[in-house]
Amino acid sequence: MKLSISCQLDYETEQNTPLILMLRPRSGSGQWIIKEEYLLQPSVPVIEYTDLYGNLCQRIFTPDSNFTIRTSAIVEVADFIDVDFNANYVPVQLLPDETLIYLLPSRYCESDKMGQMAASIVQNQVTGYQQAEAIRQWINENIRYEYGHSNASTSAQNTAETRIGVCRDFSHLGIALCRSLNIPARLVVGYLYELKPMDLHAWFEAYLGGRWYTFDATQTQPRGKRVVLAYGRDAADVAMATQFGSMELTQMQVSVAPA
Repeated sequence: MKLSISCQLDYETEQNTPLILMLRPRSGSGQWIIKEEYLLQPSVPVIEYTDLYGNLCQRIFTPDSNFTIRTSAIVEVADFIDVDFNANYVPVQLLPDETLIYLLPSRYCESDKMGQMAASIVQNQVTGYQQAEAIRQWINENIRYEYGHSNASTSAQNTAETRIGVCRDFSHLGIALCRSLNIPARLVVGYLYELKPMDLHAWFEAYLGGRWYTFDATQTQPRGKRVVLAYGRDAADVAMATQFGSMELTQMQVSVAPA
């Protein structure tokens, strides 16, 4: 399916402010960028680089006035996500080097503190994909999706205690539980077709059977039609905008529609 995606950020600034953005999708597994547009009003110079996780990042120095960023793209995406209950657990000694960082505890995913909880969730499950799916299903059934109960400091352990959160919190909890079982897991942010209410979305991936698989604990059934913007250990690595000074986001508009 071809999707038309867009994101617009409106800022109020009173001084020039360094800003790092992560708003450009790139072609890769499950998606192909057919057309793309990136507009800054007023126009300012942009320096682009690729971070440690392969994400496209843009460095800008904002004007000392109102500032708008608008990105849009036409993307060919997979209609369905891959599901394989026979995907095996990969022993740590056989994991590719680049996956090892996704085994470690991180800022929002305290996997070193969640082993007992993970063991209780996956008991009697076959190691591998079925464990990760059991974790996804448990979160979906036991954590309430609700705005206003978590913030930028909420971690996986906090969510496990409160049993309330949003997509980012659901994903952090899934990642921490998988890592506690020595399953590499990473956060993904991007777009999801027919998400309600529409916004940027977060889910997680687990490395099983020699590849990454998608798990979305906010959904009751596997859903495709996703556009990936960025990967990382947790939300600290995949912020759509990181500012280094005083500026206010006054409006954000996200759209996903058939192209």
